[in-house]
Amino acid sequence: MTQMGHGQRAQDANLGLGALYHGLARALRRAVVIGSWRGFVPIVLAKALSENLEGGEVVFIDPSMVDDFWRDASRVKSWFDRFDIVNIRHYCLTTQEFAQTQDYANLGPVGLLYVDGMHTFEQARIDFECFRSKLTPEAVVLFHDSARVRSSSIYGTDRPYEHRVKDYMEVLRLDPGLEVLSLPVADGVTWSDSETNEFHHG
Repeated sequence: MTQMGHGQRAQDANLGLGALYHGLARALRRAVVIGSWRGFVPIVLAKALSENLEGGEVVFIDPSMVDDFWRDASRVKSWFDRFDIVNIRHYCLTTQEFAQTQDYANLGPVGLLYVDGMHTFEQARIDFECFRSKLTPEAVVLFHDSARVRSSSIYGTDRPYEHRVKDYMEVLRLDPGLEVLSLPVADGVTWSDSETNEFHHG
């Protein structure tokens, strides 16, 4: 889980950007995570929420498009059990598919949204807009892989595409009601804040 651009380091148990994610989860409660290679962000957030007196859960959405890692529910449970994690609810769906479910309709207020799915401009926009109405007034949204435009063949050499999250961040910067902060650590993460406190995202 040290390979996917969060600046982690196994030698000294350094969480890298995970330390930021952990602190935000302690403060913001319910979290939604869209996409994860092997579950680093969902695990960090779930651990943080379990440390809160009121607890909390992570809704984790990943359709397992890279490989079959998230496709078998029993395997997913066993993987999270290895880390003593019991408060992650996984959906093997795209954001668009999840938005059609009753669980999406019933989803309570979201304090932290982490967007790390398919890194096209359009999918980053869809992932954010899908949950925008669910965000609490204090919510934060983090976009991973926002540091640069680059090519990726993670879905196969026959399906290359470009990471364009950075371009979507530039669109958000044009909104006078938002403050956008990019942290160029590892593959980068961007946090955008509402100046009006009507919603927060980043």
